[in-house]
Amino acid sequence: MIKHIVLWKLKQTADGSTAVENAQIMKERLEALNGRIPGMKKLEVGIDFSRTQASFDVALYSEFESRKALDDYQVHPEHMAVRKFIGGVIEGRHIADYEI
Repeated sequence: MIKHIVLWKLKQTADGSTAVENAQIMKERLEALNGRIPGMKKLEVGIDFSRTQASFDVALYSEFESRKALDDYQVHPEHMAVRKFIGGVIEGRHIADYEI
């Protein structure tokens, strides 16, 4: 099984919305992918509440049945549409992929 974790830092304002509003939009759009991507077992999104200097604004945790399933997710048209929105509202991200 593959675990895919992403942390995003959002721009204060982007796409006509605040970082708080964009975090909620990201959460809704990403969670809408559940059950729609072959090989994706689980996807959850959390919005940070601690708001510290070291915090990221949005976290994604997902599980895939294989590396191929993760690769296929990356180019899936529904994921690409969400990525386009995310790319316009973030200022940074960190990613970790690992296999168990």
